[in-house]
Amino acid sequence: MNKHKITGVYSAAATPLNADGSPDLGLFTEHCQRLLSEGCHGVALLGTTGEANSFSSSERKAILEAALKAGIPADKLLPGTGVVAIQETVDLTKHALSLGVTKVVMLPPFYYKGVSDDGLFTAYSQILEKISDSKLHLILYHIPQVSGVPLSVPLIGRLIEAFPDTVVGIKESAGDFNNMQAIIAAYPGFSVLAGADPLLLPLLKAGGAGCITATSNLVAGSLRTVYDKVHDESGAEAVETAQARINAYRTLSNSYVQIPTIKAMVGLKTGNPAWKRTRAPLMPISDADYTSLADAYKTLP
Repeated sequence: MNKHKITGVYSAAATPLNADGSPDLGLFTEHCQRLLSEGCHGVALLGTTGEANSFSSSERKAILEAALKAGIPADKLLPGTGVVAIQETVDLTKHALSLGVTKVVMLPPFYYKGVSDDGLFTAYSQILEKISDSKLHLILYHIPQVSGVPLSVPLIGRLIEAFPDTVVGIKESAGDFNNMQAIIAAYPGFSVLAGADPLLLPLLKAGGAGCITATSNLVAGSLRTVYDKVHDESGAEAVETAQARINAYRTLSNSYVQIPTIKAMVGLKTGNPAWKRTRAPLMPISDADYTSLADAYKTLP
C-alpha cells in the first residue's frame, strides 16, 4: 500500500483563451480529457502555467465547474485556490469542496515579502480553520522564484503537526532537489511532488510521490512511463527513452518565455493556433520566435 495520500503524474494545465481574452472553456475541457487519456493521473488546473493569478474568482470557479460538467471526475482535479486574501482563498476552496473536489494546491498569501514562518503558519491555520472540512487534502505550493514567499522545512512540519489529515503534500517548484530530499527525510509519508519535469525520475527514486508539471501538457505519456516503470528493472530502457523525450520538450519550452511557449507548443501539437493567446501581462510568443519554435518542434522525439 502506498503511504502517500497523493501520488502520480498531474499536469499543470495551461488555460486556453478566446479572442476576447476570456477562458475558452470548451477547448480547456477538451485539453483536460486529452491529458487524462495520455496518462495523467489528474489535472492540476489554475496554477502558474494556467495563468490562474490573472483570472478573477468568478472566472476560476467557472473553469473548475466547466471541467466537472464535461465529465472530468472530481477526484482527478487539483485546482489552485491560494490567493493573496485569506477570505478569498477560503471561498475558492469551499467552492471546490462543494463540487466534490477534495484536493487543492494552495499558494501562501504572497503579496508581502519577508514574512515570518509564524505569519505564514497563522495564515494557513486561519484558512484551514475557516474551511473546517475533514474531506480536504491540501498540497502546499512552494514556488519562491515567482511568489517571493518560500515555505521552509520547519514551517511545513508545523503545518503537518497541526493539520495531519489535511496538509498532505507539497508541490516543490523551486527546482531544488536537496530541499525535496530534506522534506522527504523529515516527514515520511508526506507527498513531495516535483514541479520540474526532469526531477520526477530522481525524486521517485528518493521516495517522492510524483509531479505537477508544465511539460506534461505535451508529454504526459512519457512522464507516466517514468512513474510506472521507475522501480521496474525490465523497464529501464523505456524510462531512459521517456526521460530523454521529457528533457527535450522541457529544454525547448524553456528556450523562450515558458508559459507562452508551452501554450504555443500545445497549439503545434493539436493544430489549433488559438492556444497561442495569453492574458496580459504575459504576451504571446513573437512571430519570429514562433517560427523558430515550430521548426524546432518538428525535430523533437
